[in-house]
Amino acid sequence: MELSSVSLLSSILNLFRILLFTCLYTFFALDPLLESVRDRIRHRRKCLVGLRTLDLDPKLQNIYGTLAGDDLFIVNEFHQSRGFRKIHLEIAMLGSSLEILHCVFFPDPTFDLPIFGVDIVAGMEGVTAAIVDLSPVGKALPTAIDLKLRELRIPSFTNPRKLPEWGNIFSSYVQFIKPNARSEDSLFLDLVDGFLNVLITCSISSTPDSLDSPLTIERYERQQFYCLQQKRNDKTRQVLAKTFSPHWADEYIDMVLFNCPDDYLN
Repeated sequence: MELSSVSLLSSILNLFRILLFTCLYTFFALDPLLESVRDRIRHRRKCLVGLRTLDLDPKLQNIYGTLAGDDLFIVNEFHQSRGFRKIHLEIAMLGSSLEILHCVFFPDPTFDLPIFGVDIVAGMEGVTAAIVDLSPVGKALPTAIDLKLRELRIPSFTNPRKLPEWGNIFSSYVQFIKPNARSEDSLFLDLVDGFLNVLITCSISSTPDSLDSPLTIERYERQQFYCLQQKRNDKTRQVLAKTFSPHWADEYIDMVLFNCPDDYLN
């Protein structure tokens, strides 16, 4: 009976913490760049045809844990639309020392569209890393996408960062930087918006191939490779494994962050 009461009290406290974070997430500011990019993604997302919310296990929507005495909160948003099998926006906060934005638009492989991805990491001294790309799911980016990206103004950022060794999934347009002051935050935001505008505009005019088309199969296999390479980034797994458990971390990465089921085309 005592164990049951303790378990119930723990569940209530966790629920209270999640509700508290939901309020903080809604009404209080994140790092300015994270907040601006999050809002811009939400704004552009509304332009997609047939946008709908994907059902998500409540346990995976608002997540709470602790790491070295700090509260870890994760909030996930999942959508789907014409041209995109999964649109994932995640905000994570670890105490007052770390904020992360992660977003991926996974295209429906019947459409000849790249993968949009953006990640931003901010600490107490501001943004330490920001990356954005439209990653190809074929031998190269679609011609229409490439032509529109050439027309974009790609800033010369002061502090470019080196891509990881598994970064062969990215396009030649990828920008991986540490912004220098808030002026470069604004430039990065404009770049995210430009990439999204190119992608969404092309998705609206794109015509799908059949499920059994060799092009569709090739694009899906490339998505699987993209997910496999992303899973080589062990930093995320280490934090989740320490906060929850190694098994939970693996499931979250496989099912939430980079899921690409083998039977999707069946």
